Amino acid sequence: MNWLDISSTAFQAAFYLYCASFICYAIAVAGKRWSNRKPELHNRRWGRFGFILAVAGWACHLTFFFTRWKGGGHIPTSNMYEFMTFLAMAIVFAFIIVHLIYRNNLLGAFAIPLVIIIIAYAAVFPSEVQPLIPALNNYWLKIHVTTAATGEAFFAVGFAAALVQLLRVIDFSRKDKAGRREQKWVEFVLFFMVVIIGFLVSVFAFRGGGYEAKFQQEKVSIDQQGVQQSVTQTVVYGLPPIVAPYNSDKLSMQPYLGIKDPLFEAPSWMNGVNAGRKLNTVIWSLLSGAILYGLLRLIARKPIAAVIHPHLTDIDPEDLDEISYRAIAIGFPIFTLGALIFAMIWAQIAWSRFWGWDPKEVWALITWLFYSAYLHLRLSRGWQGTRSAWLAVIGFLVVLFTLIGVNLVIAGLHSYAGV
Repeated sequence: MNWLDISSTAFQAAFYLYCASFICYAIAVAGKRWSNRKPELHNRRWGRFGFILAVAGWACHLTFFFTRWKGGGHIPTSNMYEFMTFLAMAIVFAFIIVHLIYRNNLLGAFAIPLVIIIIAYAAVFPSEVQPLIPALNNYWLKIHVTTAATGEAFFAVGFAAALVQLLRVIDFSRKDKAGRREQKWVEFVLFFMVVIIGFLVSVFAFRGGGYEAKFQQEKVSIDQQGVQQSVTQTVVYGLPPIVAPYNSDKLSMQPYLGIKDPLFEAPSWMNGVNAGRKLNTVIWSLLSGAILYGLLRLIARKPIAAVIHPHLTDIDPEDLDEISYRAIAIGFPIFTLGALIFAMIWAQIAWSRFWGWDPKEVWALITWLFYSAYLHLRLSRGWQGTRSAWLAVIGFLVVLFTLIGVNLVIAGLHSYAGV
């Protein structure tokens, strides 16, 4: 067995241990309401099991990281698969640190599922070890990516605590306008998470069925001398093509739901490489997420947030507020170093400029400015409680867009990588 085989085995073990950890935390949170004897003891026992399994999963995850590094010959953070798996590992590390400080089992019931979703999202991308392109072959890559991801990991833990806080404090019995608005917004956050899960379900379902569609796309561009150039490329879809690439011809397409051709073509301004496929992915994510959310609502017969709320009534929201703030306060200086300072040093070495207004650079700056505003309002203006929690939730949604939306939707220098 070589290093990469060991790495793959360790990664699978980590994933299953995280799933088992989540089950334990779910029992600790939901099951204690059905425990007739000493519910606090029930909570502590299952929470302890969940934490032990999370630590064991993180140890396997760490084994995956170093054995893949050894087998691949470079630090495994150079593409979306590697970066997202490292981010998941960093979130578990941040969770372990925060848990050891505050001993709050409830946090695991929301942080560990986030890790599972990120690992599943990483599995969407090719997992083969790829050689480094010249721009990535620098030791500043190791410093930049690892510190930026660690900072984002603490933001994720802050998000988990803030989301639990909102689910705890929002009164779902209120019928006035302000109450309904709060309920709708927290439900929207949960819907956003369901959309990501729906995307993963659709991808793995069609991948398991071996679905594939191919198009031949002709892209016309004008070079610096004003000469028109035409490039023909083959675009491969893993999801049924609702949207065909702009200015393309169908080469092959497996019918689905009786549909033999794409419903429409991508607009002319989306004529970039794989732009039509990315739009198709977004549409499928929204469709599958909406269907999954509808099924959950049909089963529960009430908003998802209203289902979760009764299980959190004995939790002190001030503790959650403190956990969220401390996690973000720890992550902010780490993110500042990794995503801005070290990133600019690496950009100077790789592209001979410190700043180039690349989409990923811009959104990293937006993320940093947002969390700067969060800390300013928290410390100088006394924003605590619900307002602070909403900022923490919105901030991590910005992080997710920077990681997912910018990489997959907006073309830029970072489109090849997970950084």
